[in-house]
This record gives sequence, C-alpha cells and structure tokens, in this order.
Amino acid sequence: MEPQEEKPIIYTMENKPIVTCAGDQVLFTSLYTPLAQQLPREPMEWRRTYGRAPKMIHLEANFVQFKEELLPKEGNKALLTFPFLHIYWTDCCDTEAYKSTVKEDMMRWQNSLRAHSSADWVIVVVETNDAKKKNKTNILPRSSIVDKIRNDFCNKQNDRCVVLSDPLKDSSRSQESWSSFLLKLRTLLLMSFTKNLGRFEDDMRTLREKRTQPGWSFCEYFMVQEELAFVFEMLQQFEDALVQYDELDALFTQYVLNFGAGDGANWLGSFCAPVRNWSGLLLRRPIDMEKRDGIQRGEASLLDLRSYLFSRQCTLLIFLQRPWEVTQRALELLHNCVQELRLLEVSVLEGALDCWVFLSCLEVLHRIEGCCDQAQLAANCSHTVGLWAYATDKLKSLGELCGLVSEKGPTSEDLNRTVDLLAGLGDERPETVNSLQSPYKKLKEALSSVEAFERHYLELSHAAMEMYKAIGRLRSARLVGKSLAEFYMRKGDPERAEAFLQEALRSYVSEGWSLPVTHTRKQIAECQKLLGRTEDYLQTSALLAGDVNLTNEERKHFCQEILTFASKPTDKSQKVTLSMGAFAQLTRLQFCPATASVHSGATLQVELTLRCLMPVSVHVQQLAASTHFSLDNLRSKGAQRQTNPGTIDFSPGNSSSGPLLSTAAVPPLELEEIQDRSPSDNSLNSTGMVCKNTHLVMRRHDSNSSPDTPNCVSPPAVAVDDGAQMLKVQDVTLEPGNNRIVFTAPSGDPGTYTLRQLYAIVGQVQFVLPHLYPSVQYEVYSQEPQLTVEPLSEPLLAGLPQRVKFTLLTGHYAVKKGDALQLSNTDTMPILPSTSCTTSVRNPDAEVVGESPLSIQSSEKVTSISLPSTPPYHTLEFQLEVLCIIPSGSERPTNERLTNGEVRHRPRSYSHPDTPMTAIDQRMSIDCPWSIYSTLLALTFYIPFKTKHSLLSAGNRKYIQVCVQNVSDVNFQLADVKLTEKQHDSLELQSLNTKTQQLVCSKQSVFCLWEVRWKADLPSCLQCVFSANFSPLNQDITAFKPFHYQFQLERVTTVYSVRAEILPAAGEQHCRSGALCGLEVCITRLTEPGEGEQEESKAEIDSLRITKLMYEVADSSSNWAVCGKSSGMVSMPMSANATHRVQIEVMPLFAGHLPFPKIKVLKYLPHTATPAIQPDPDSCVENDSLSLLDKTLDDQGDTASIRSRGSIHSVGSGEQQQRGLAMPRLEPFSPGQVFNHSHTLQVLVLPATDDHIMEVNTT
Repeated sequence: MEPQEEKPIIYTMENKPIVTCAGDQVLFTSLYTPLAQQLPREPMEWRRTYGRAPKMIHLEANFVQFKEELLPKEGNKALLTFPFLHIYWTDCCDTEAYKSTVKEDMMRWQNSLRAHSSADWVIVVVETNDAKKKNKTNILPRSSIVDKIRNDFCNKQNDRCVVLSDPLKDSSRSQESWSSFLLKLRTLLLMSFTKNLGRFEDDMRTLREKRTQPGWSFCEYFMVQEELAFVFEMLQQFEDALVQYDELDALFTQYVLNFGAGDGANWLGSFCAPVRNWSGLLLRRPIDMEKRDGIQRGEASLLDLRSYLFSRQCTLLIFLQRPWEVTQRALELLHNCVQELRLLEVSVLEGALDCWVFLSCLEVLHRIEGCCDQAQLAANCSHTVGLWAYATDKLKSLGELCGLVSEKGPTSEDLNRTVDLLAGLGDERPETVNSLQSPYKKLKEALSSVEAFERHYLELSHAAMEMYKAIGRLRSARLVGKSLAEFYMRKGDPERAEAFLQEALRSYVSEGWSLPVTHTRKQIAECQKLLGRTEDYLQTSALLAGDVNLTNEERKHFCQEILTFASKPTDKSQKVTLSMGAFAQLTRLQFCPATASVHSGATLQVELTLRCLMPVSVHVQQLAASTHFSLDNLRSKGAQRQTNPGTIDFSPGNSSSGPLLSTAAVPPLELEEIQDRSPSDNSLNSTGMVCKNTHLVMRRHDSNSSPDTPNCVSPPAVAVDDGAQMLKVQDVTLEPGNNRIVFTAPSGDPGTYTLRQLYAIVGQVQFVLPHLYPSVQYEVYSQEPQLTVEPLSEPLLAGLPQRVKFTLLTGHYAVKKGDALQLSNTDTMPILPSTSCTTSVRNPDAEVVGESPLSIQSSEKVTSISLPSTPPYHTLEFQLEVLCIIPSGSERPTNERLTNGEVRHRPRSYSHPDTPMTAIDQRMSIDCPWSIYSTLLALTFYIPFKTKHSLLSAGNRKYIQVCVQNVSDVNFQLADVKLTEKQHDSLELQSLNTKTQQLVCSKQSVFCLWEVRWKADLPSCLQCVFSANFSPLNQDITAFKPFHYQFQLERVTTVYSVRAEILPAAGEQHCRSGALCGLEVCITRLTEPGEGEQEESKAEIDSLRITKLMYEVADSSSNWAVCGKSSGMVSMPMSANATHRVQIEVMPLFAGHLPFPKIKVLKYLPHTATPAIQPDPDSCVENDSLSLLDKTLDDQGDTASIRSRGSIHSVGSGEQQQRGLAMPRLEPFSPGQVFNHSHTLQVLVLPATDDHIMEVNTT
C-alpha cells in the first residue's frame, strides 16, 4: 500500500481529467486515437454556480483502464487523481454471450462504482457489421441488446447507454453517430466537473471559515486551495487558477498584518523560525516541489512560502501572456517580504535579505527575458527598471557591508561576513549550472573581489540610469546617479562624483526638496574643496552658511570659510563674485517721499531692508546700488507723471530669493490623510498621507532655473557699473536678521532712474544681486507751472455770490515780487471785490510755510491779482468771490473782445444729464507772468430755477400766470415779484399776489398771477418781463439778488365764444341713458377781423367776407356716443356778434351728472392761404379725404363730416406737401382765442327704467 500512497511529482500542464474505461479493452484501444483527437475539438459552455460568468472550454481527458484502486477513498480530496467519468465499452450482439459474460462483468463494474459513491458513468455499445457476419444464428437485433442493457442497468437513466455505430468507417451514419456520442461524452464530463468542483469548493469554503478555531493550519488549507488551482490550470483556466493563489496571498498577508497589530495566530510560529537559506526566487520550474513539500509538512520558512507562491503566480501570468505584471508583482513582493520579516521578528543574518532580494530581482529579469524578445524588452523597460534599480541598491548595500567600497579594501571581519553570506546561498540550482550569467554566479563573483564588485555595480547602475532616462523618469535616474556619486566619493574620485551630484541638485532645487538640497550641497562642497575650485566652493559655502536646515555650528563653519578667504591680501583682479541671494535677501525698499517722485535738485532717500542670512555679523566695506538713467519716460507736467510705488516688498521667490529653494515656481504641497478601516468593526488598519496636487509638484522645472538665482552653484560674473549714478554707503555691519540701510539717491537731471543691481563688497568677495524684480524706479521731474480753479462747494449756483479756489503749482518757476495774474473781466461773471482775501504758500509736503493778504485791483476790463514771492515747486492758494449772472433771454449783444484780442464767447445754458438744473459754462482768460499765452479756465454754474408762463382766459378777461420752480437743493426766499409789459403804456397788469415774500423750498414751485386790464383795444402781442429778488433762506436782506425772465404772448384776444346746450328727447324732462338727445352748439364771433385774418381768408359771399371753421365733437371719457356726423365745416361771417348754430345728436351711455362732450374749433385754411404755423406732415388727414375737402367742403360748408386726429394742423398727406402741392389744412387757435362756456358744465342723465334692484350679500 505504501507505493500507492506515494504522490508522484505533479506537472499540471501534462495532466488531464481522468476517465476510466472498463469492458472490452481491445475495442477501446481501437477507438482511442479518434476519441482522444475529436473530444477537444468542439468547445463547451461551462455554466458555473454562484452567478459566475459562463466560459467556453475545450475538454480533454486521460483515458485509463478501470481499476478499483483508482476510485476515490473516503476523505480523499485530491482532484488531480479523481476519475471524473467511468465508461464501459462493449460490442456484444450475441444473447448468450451477453448473459454469460458481459452482464456479469457490468454488474461487478457498477457494484464497484456504487461502493465508492461514483455516479458518473456511461455504457457505450459499439455496433459493427463484422460482428453480424460472424454469428448470424444467435444474433439479435441491436435494439434488443441495448434494451436489455437499459432494462438491466439504466432503468431511470436511459441516456447513460449510448450506441456508437460503425465508428471506424468513413460514412455519414458513422460521423453522425460520432457527433452524438462526443456531445454526450462532453456533456457528462462537464456535468461531473461542475458537480465535483462545486462540492470541493464548498468543502474548501467550510475549511476556510474554521480559520478562527484552534488547531486550524494555513498550510493544510493552502494545499486544499492549491488543489483547486491545479484543476483550473488543468482545464487551462489560468485566470481562475491565478485567483486562487491571489486569495491565498491576501489571506496570508492579512494574518501577518494582524500579527504586527498584536493579534497573532498559533500556526504563524512555524514561519517565525530563523532564515537559514536565502537563495532567492526559483522561476524556471512550473512547480518547485521541494518548497511545496516543505509547505505541506509545515516546515517552510516565510521566504520559502513567498517564493513558492510567487513562482506559481509567475507561471500563470506567463501562460496568460502578462509578463509585465510579473515585474510589478515581484517589486511589491520583495518590499513586502522585508517588512513582513520585521513584523514577524524573524532572525536574519545581516546582509542575507540583500542577497535574497538581489538574486530574486535578477531571477525575475532573466525569466522575463526568456519569454520576450529584445524589442519587447526595450519597449517595456518601464516595467523592469524598478527591479534593476532595486538590485543595484542591494548590491551597493552588500558592498558596503563586505568592505568592497572603501579605499582600503575588505578587512578580515568583512571576509568572514562574506563567507557566511555565500554559505547561505547553498549550491547552485541545476537549471542555472550551465548559464554563465546566472544570478548565483553574478553575486558570488561580485562579492569575491573589489574589482569585480565595482564592475558589476557600475554595470547595474548605468543600466538602471539609461532605462530611467529612456522612459523620462529623470528624477529616478538622478537618484541612482547620486548613489553613484557616493560610491565615487568613497573610492576617492570627487571629480566624477560632482557631476552626478550637480545633476541631482538641479532636480531637488526645481522640485523644492529642502533637506535633500542641503545634504547634496554639503557633498558638493566637499568635492569642490578636494578639487581646489575656490569660487565654486565659496558660493556653495555661502549657500550652506544661510541654510537653516544645518546646525548653527555647521553654518558658522561655512561662513568662516568665506570670511577667511575675504581677509586674504590679494590683487583686485582676483576678486570673487558670488550671488547675493546666498548672502542676504532684499525684503523691502522704501522711498522717502513715498511718491518716489521729486523735482530736480530735491532730496530723495531710499531705505533698503536686507535680511542677512549669515549666522554671524559681517562687516561690509561698501554697499551700493547701480541705477540706469532714461529720458524716455520723462513728463513735463506733474499731473501726467507716472506714479511709482513708494514701498516695494520683495517675495523670497523673486530677486531676493533665499538659499533654500526657489519657491516661486513650486506650489506648496496639498496633503490629505487617508485611513483604511475594517468594514466589519471599523477598526483602523492603516493610515497614510496622499498629495492631492502631485501633477503640479512633480512637474519638471529643469529648464526654468535661472542662472542668477542662488540655486545655481556658480553664477556667471556680473559687470558692475561704477559710474556717478550710484547709491553708495560705506562701512556697514550686517547683523543676522533684518538690517535697514538708508541711501541718498541722485536727483540732479530730470528723468527716470531704474535700480538695476545691488552689490556688497566684503574684502576680496563681492556679492551681487544682478536683477531687481519687481522693477524699482523713481522719477526726477521738471514741472511747468499750473494754474487751476475749483469751487469750494458743489454745485455753483448762478445768481448768487460763490467762492472759488485758485491753486498755483509753481513748478520750476520762482514767483517774484510784483508778479500778478491778469483776469479778463466779463459781464456775465464779474469778480466781486473783497478785503479779507489771503493767500497761503505750501511746500511739497503740503505744509503751510507762509500767508499774506491778497492784493486785487480792478479796472474796466482787467482784474489784477498780485502774487507773493513763492519758491519753485511750491503751491500757492487763494480764494475769490464770483457772481454768475442768470441770463434773462434778452437779445444777443454785440461781440466783445478780450484783452488779448480774442472774441469773447458768450456762455450758453444747456441741460446737464446728471441734474435737473440748467448748466452754464463760464470761461475766464488769465495772463500769467511765466507764459506769453493766456490760460483759459472754466467754471460750471447751475441755474437754481426753472420758469414757465401761461395765458388764462375767462370770457374776455385775461390772466397771466408765471410758475417758478426751485430745482436746486437750497431753500430760497422770493421778494418783490413784478410783471411788466414793455411796449404798451396803457396796459395795466394788476397783481393778484398777496404776499410780498414767499418761501420756495427745494424741488417745489411757486405760482404768481396777474390780471391784464386795458382801456382801448387789447394788443395782439405782449412783451412781458418777470422780475423778482431771491436769496437763500435765513439770510440778510442785503443778500437778495435780482432774477429776470422775459417772454412774449401773441394772439391774446378772444375771437370766438362757444356755448353748448343738451336738450332731452321730445316729451322728456331729463335725458335718459340710451336715448338720443340733442346737442346744440353755438359759435359766436366777438371781434372784428384783424390784419392777419384778412390776409388768410379771401372768400366773399354777397360782399360779406367770411372765414371757415371746423368743429369737432369728441368724448374721450366714453360717456357719450355721437350719432351721425361728429365734425363739420362752418362758414362764419367776419363781423362781430356773428353766430352759427349746429345741431348734433348724442346718446348718453351712463346715468348721473355727465360732463358735456368736448368741443373743438379749428381754423380751416384753403389751399391758397399762407400758413401761420408750419404744418406737421405727420398730423395730416388720410389721402382719401382730399377730394372731399376740395370739392365738397368748399361748396357745402358743414353738410359733411370728416375724420380728424388729436391735434390736426392740416388736411392732406405729408407726402403731397413735401412735393410742394398747396393743400387745405387745419390750424388750431392760439390759447385764449376761443373760450368754451360749457367746458365744465354737467347735465343730469336718468337711467333708462325706474326699476331699482338692490343686491345684498349675506355671509
């Protein structure tokens, strides 16, 4: 029994599902070849449990002779040796033979299957024509034999008996029989797979759920789940097989993490044993049976388990054609194994893990090279470069451990350590004995001598660097280069080391890694000192002296290196120029005065704030700033000068950037904490930090580095202009921290001065800041004198005395005693005399330096203002009182000329868009002593009032109404209100105003009324003048100022009187709504015709001059409905008391006291009359009315009605008038010419019926 229990070496790819064959072995042997070939040709859909996606698989089988020993025993869970299907072959067609031998054999076969609970079987009956010919006497129909077998063995499973007809013949019947048989065989085999695998998975799942129970073993569970993986691999379902190993990997990893958190499992003790062998991964075998046996026995170490598990994953990934995933998983495995050994506190010889990692990296790389060609390797080096770099790093660690990197070579202790490490590798594996480049040989050779180690290390380092550069990972390449630099420094070769360090430094600086920058600079300083590069060494020392990442002692050491060199007596030509950014930071620059603008010859101070980065006080022999002078931006007028900031702050990323980093281009890190919590109890599994703006922080900045920043080790020499335009200060001691230095800036020539460079001289060392950004400028100007005038209060009101301020900016001109301003006098804005005016003189700082009374002398045309003596670039201020005369609308006077001969322009009033007041612009011409040209200044005054008039009539009596509206924000008093007529002395205007003084509040109006009385005839035209005195409220009577308003009234005589009467229907006492009523209109002429009327009307009837009127009855309030014609023509005799009556039918629409309909009377002018008022073409009647007016109205008078618009001036179309055709037209009368007596009358209208209905709502 022992040989049967021994397990053979398993190569899963050579295994196939086992199918046993019983019965006629000769028959089966003859059919084996076509059966084995045709079975896997057609795929079958495999539908699995638990909702997993179906897959198409090709079924193969390993057909073996049936033996009872092959049947699974109780408790055996091995799937690889499990027979999934049992077939019984027979070609019996003889009844006697079936009863005597075949039936008994089948019964024994089925009894054995039942004894081992094997229900997956099938009986194949082969039908051949040769068997029929041999025994024709006892032969039965084939169906009879099949029926007997089904009755004897397949009572409830008839499909378990299959007939295969003439399988060795090439006929359609044979092929159809083969197809049916193969389909049945595949179906039964697949059903067996599904059933047995499902049972196996359930058992495995049950075993996994017992992992919390005492005595549970991970190694036992490992073998069970790997058995399932073997089956999937046997079915070529490599993805499912890989999932099994990944689940085992995750389960083991979780147990290790729990152990590190204090929750350990008992079975983990076997993996905590000390590591005795570190031979690395073995990926050249499909299955490492040696390690598998160790796992099965529970004797495997952590490295053995991880190595075996990864080798199986690697094999499956290669089958899946995913070799690059192997490299990714390998890198994670190597790092995780190191951490797991620490968590489990496994004892490992120092350097053993480095050997294991090195061998494993090379083993994975060789395995990948074995399944990929060179083109694929080159195109996918981004997947393998991590292993190259990791192997390089571990080889370097081994070299340092074994003394192969030092200049003196390994010691005896180092040699003993090397022997121990090589002993742990064991013997070389048979698969790599014949390979010259095996990882085992490489490691052994590298540790054998210093030269061999250097060769292998450089080979690996350069290979890793080239791959990193090829895929664009320059940071990683420079990190490998930095490691190479450290190697060269230990080997005593600083020149090669510096090149790699400089490249790494550029990367660290551009990305903002402060600590790596400091560490790398210290290494560079050491290289430069060994190579004797003084200037570069001093620059690096300056950077390190101001680096806050170093200790104070280290900073003082590097600062002393600079001061020691600076104190050496050498020639001027040997001065060393260094970047000031490493020595001091310019943080602020402040001008005094703060405008950074002074006139020529004035004093301008510049205060610099320097933050000294040195750890000790430094004596500076000279601190200077060079300037650039330019005339391009010079401004001649102070109002147009550009404004420069008085205080400029410099950020560390600009011209005064510090020695740490150039942070202007590097954004700050945005870090966020992430936590991994258990989904079951929300316990914290792990925590970490994630950078949210990695895409910004990790950008390349190599090409953005400026050569003059302190991040460069040796900035280029800067030429310093040592000319006259310099800001200098001698012998300054800079203390650590902020220092304030005051310069006096040159301000002799007018122009723009730009600060370009800043430098400090310390002995033989010159620190230079070649550029200042943002740009620093100050301006020296030469200003022309400027005279401005502005009101003391807004707005300036016309008609009242107003004070204005004159401001004189003397500029470069010095006002001498006797200089005066000559102001041209104007009638519209006289300058009021005053004895209390003073003038004040202010310096450029707006401080009053002198006051004196103002001397003003006036003549007919000129007002002379004497000025006191005033130095250049001072301000002279004085105030004057002016009065703007409100225009009364009188006729335009003749043009006057100013003192300089120019024609005086009269001010015109206009409407201002921002205020309801009317504006007047007053200009004054001033002759100044510093110019041959006159200076024009303008002031805007606003009229506080708006005045309008109207003519009112009451029969023949006439009234004139004047409205004064206060549109300003000031309350006024009106006094002495008068209205006069200029042309007719016999005319009397009787005031109906009772108050002598009236208050006019802001935004309020006052109405004044006069009755016109006359003795003879009333003139047709009146020339009126409204006058009043006004002053602001609560002021003295002497403050009243006159106000005049002129206007003209034309055609004031009442010519026609209109009376109307509404008569109810016959038999009715009152009008009723809805019933027709009569409207009688009586038009009476009151006066004889005037001269204008005689020219307008030339029609005569029986030697009587007549004029034609048009009447129109309209009701805008919709109280009346006009029935019939609503308008018509009336021929009126041109004599006094001539009367014409018109009857019109109207209907009241509502009951109550209704106002009379509106009655309009218009002039009708024939086409020969000259219009008194220019007609408006848009107000004409439609064209179809022309014939009616021309033919009918002239002949029939009021017998027809016409349509009219709201204010009809003419009849006919505008188009015809524009063509020059004389058309009849309508013209309204002037206000007061027609008086309507019934304008405000009302008439009582009763309802149509007397029914009274009252609606009452109750709630």
